[in-house]
Amino acid sequence: MLETAPAIRCRAAFISDIHLGTRGCQADLLLEFIRELDCETLYLVGDIVDGWKMKSGWFWPQAHNDVVQKILRMARKGVRVVYIPGNHDDRIRDFCGVHFGGVVVARDAIHEAADGKRYLVTHGDEFDGVVQHAKWLAFLGDWSYRALLALNTQFNHARRMLGLGYWSLSAFLKHKVKDAVAFIDKFEAAMAEEARRRGVQGVICGHIHKAEMRDIGGVAYVNDGDWVESCTAVVERFDGALEIVSWLEVRKALPASLPAGKPALAA
Repeated sequence: MLETAPAIRCRAAFISDIHLGTRGCQADLLLEFIRELDCETLYLVGDIVDGWKMKSGWFWPQAHNDVVQKILRMARKGVRVVYIPGNHDDRIRDFCGVHFGGVVVARDAIHEAADGKRYLVTHGDEFDGVVQHAKWLAFLGDWSYRALLALNTQFNHARRMLGLGYWSLSAFLKHKVKDAVAFIDKFEAAMAEEARRRGVQGVICGHIHKAEMRDIGGVAYVNDGDWVESCTAVVERFDGALEIVSWLEVRKALPASLPAGKPALAA
């Protein structure tokens, strides 16, 4: 039986905010994405494992273990895997420079694209004033966010019963609440300023669970989104161009009868 080509072929891929160890993690969808991914470099841009949640209780189903094993297998097969910790997995920052099964841990990284443009790759929590200066408020916000995700799960269960597709209630509210929009604007501006300070052409980050690509004062701001709501990643095409990939959209183009379909995106 002939193997089908991967749906997503690219020079580099960037994923963040997986939050393994939480019920909100879309591990099954992430596994689909990884199985259809063929890249030279994979950046794990923080909050891969949710250490905050795991302090209050253990939740680690087989799918979460499968994600870890699949990424380690990619590293063993020659994919360069760079793990840049975030605030939820900040304990891993103590191991910067260490290799784990072929995965290198780094505080941040400079990625040079095929077109010569250089990007700062960082999770982004270090530019979030709430996380840095009012950690108790960050924990409260995290608890509220997880409660909203639980409500979102029930909401989408009802939608499936009605034959409707997935829709993120939390993402909708995030875009509608004025304070949330103001926070996102400030965060994006801070990230662009840091890229400018570091002398690079752009920044690729995560943290706020909002996939975005836009120009901010001549600096490319790129956010790869998350794997609890939007199920998005950023890929670099072989010509150096960056693109946001929504797995929920890409998987619709894959033949339903095949576990791995014909190419849907050749980046």
